[in-house]
Amino acid sequence: MTGPTGTARATRVTDHGGGVHSIRVPIPDNPLGFTLVHLLDTDAGPVLIDTGWDDPASWTALTEGLSACGTTVTDLTGVLVTHHHPDHHGLSAKVREASGAWIAMHEADAAVVRRTRENPPARWYAYMGAKLLAAGAPEEHVAPLLAAAETGRPRRLPGLDAALPDRTITPGDLLGLPGRRLRAIWTPGHTPGHVCLHLEEAHPSGLAGNGRLFSGDHVLPGISPHIGLYEDPSAEEGSADPLGDYLDSLERVGRLAPAEVLPAHQHAFTDAPARVRELLVHHEERLSDLHGLLSAPLTPWQLAERMEWNRPWADIPYGSRNIAVSEAEAHLRRLVKLGRVETVAGSDPVTYAAAVR
Repeated sequence: MTGPTGTARATRVTDHGGGVHSIRVPIPDNPLGFTLVHLLDTDAGPVLIDTGWDDPASWTALTEGLSACGTTVTDLTGVLVTHHHPDHHGLSAKVREASGAWIAMHEADAAVVRRTRENPPARWYAYMGAKLLAAGAPEEHVAPLLAAAETGRPRRLPGLDAALPDRTITPGDLLGLPGRRLRAIWTPGHTPGHVCLHLEEAHPSGLAGNGRLFSGDHVLPGISPHIGLYEDPSAEEGSADPLGDYLDSLERVGRLAPAEVLPAHQHAFTDAPARVRELLVHHEERLSDLHGLLSAPLTPWQLAERMEWNRPWADIPYGSRNIAVSEAEAHLRRLVKLGRVETVAGSDPVTYAAAVR
């Protein structure tokens, strides 16, 4: 962190050394507080890793942060998006408009952006309402979604105006950034096309390890990222296993053993293998706890009500309850694939119970 006075302090810019900075870009009305947008110097000009939420205060923080780093938004040549969520991809369109920068994303998440833009908000509200009813949500919870879908005039959903990427991030490839060695690693789970970006260069301070890793939301120092079902109305029901994807890709990151991890939230940290082990243990314990709760049949909604969250279920806001149910469904999907849980034949809405062995 720079000194206690001046623009850099106000915008919370951190110099990580070796031509890497991070800028804290606020997320409005969100307990996460901010996205760490990373700025990477290249011989062809500066490149952003993520952009932050599309909000006037966020845009101001980003542009002032770039100025504190000695550059401007018009100097940017490219944007690498770790995943499509609006706190990472939201400002991409404004960045491109101001600079002409290219935008790159994994194809699986680019498909989500296209699908989101191609469908009107009313269709998404109807889809979300139907999914919640199938998960056992009470009718009074789903009613506002269905009413919004019927009127045809629901409020805009985050991400509906997100920029379409014009380049594809291909896993395993070195990205074409002159003067840098940055390799894409596919790490699905949080989203189907989430990528981490491995800077294959010695740490500027001499830390032992395998370069530095821009981890997006895949590995965070103090929280576990949300793992829910991938929202795709065209996908075959039950075909995705996002938690299984996440656990597999976690192990790949652990084996990589970077010297330092630069995540998109909280703060930079070292000892990635230890953090990966903590996350693997956390999810195994959670799967075991949920298996125990399913000694009697429960719908995904009922399971979410009984799961341990960071606050009592009654205090969880409306939108966050929908996210919680999706996370419960992802864990159920993993338990079913492991043969530890099965659906109850003929149940409507579908209920799940511990498998009889």
